[in-house]
Amino acid sequence: MRDSVSWRHRAWGVILVNLATIVWATNTALGRWLRGDVGPLTLTALRFTVATAFFSLLLQARPKKERSYGKDKWWIMAMGLAGVVGFSPLLYLGLRYSTAVNCALIQGFSPLITALLAGLIIQEPASRRQIAGAALGLIGVIGLISGGSFAFLIHLDFNPGDLILLAAAVAWAFYSIFGRRVMRHRSPVAATALSNFIGLPLLIAAAVFELPHIPLNLRTETIVAIVHICIAPTIIGYWAWNKAVQTIGPGGAMVFYNTLPLYGVILGAVFLDEPLNQTHIIFGGLILGGGLWATLGRWDRRR
Repeated sequence: MRDSVSWRHRAWGVILVNLATIVWATNTALGRWLRGDVGPLTLTALRFTVATAFFSLLLQARPKKERSYGKDKWWIMAMGLAGVVGFSPLLYLGLRYSTAVNCALIQGFSPLITALLAGLIIQEPASRRQIAGAALGLIGVIGLISGGSFAFLIHLDFNPGDLILLAAAVAWAFYSIFGRRVMRHRSPVAATALSNFIGLPLLIAAAVFELPHIPLNLRTETIVAIVHICIAPTIIGYWAWNKAVQTIGPGGAMVFYNTLPLYGVILGAVFLDEPLNQTHIIFGGLILGGGLWATLGRWDRRR
């Protein structure tokens, strides 16, 4: 019975982390599409203004102890700086100069980066099974975006934007690890809200500085895209991710981070009538299979 409960607990975490990556797949595509209409700092400030207001309302229903920073204040501050102030602006800035393909490749290394840092910072090293699952996922990402062609990878062009995207990947790894530490004592709602409180003033100040240099171009399509980013990738995505991190740990959650390019391909096939072929199915199956094997298998860190 205990193993059954544990399995269901982890299965719920897997569902949540995949929900997060599905909505984030839309964020990456829209973030690149919006690069001519809104600056990275302005877009980040807008999305977290809405998210912070929403989570503030939810926080009022939590116990008083969860609404205060308490002994976790430094961890929450680090969480806010990494995931709110650091990650999103770096992602949108990198997407202004890099490509979606390069972004997917760089994101593929995020689970391995997280596995290394989690052991160093919060003494929660990834299991051998999680590391193997992350490696399988990385192979799946490379195969997915290259179509299984080695020549495609050889002719990839890299640029300074890729270094910014790598910094974003590291920032997200830190956010997940700090979040895991904070949520040992409080709910994902409280952790998300309090970390947003830390980051939002800095984002607003940065956006005010950016606006004269990158004016906001408010077209109907831009407004719809920004509203979507505020709701789906930010409110739903951050809550689902933090809940998953609390449930299956940063290593277990990050194994599924590689599903971002997979869901991007699927969304392109569904909404843009882009081709979905056997190569996508094989390497996409490798990404999902590696994640499921790493997370739902026997829960033993020695394995």
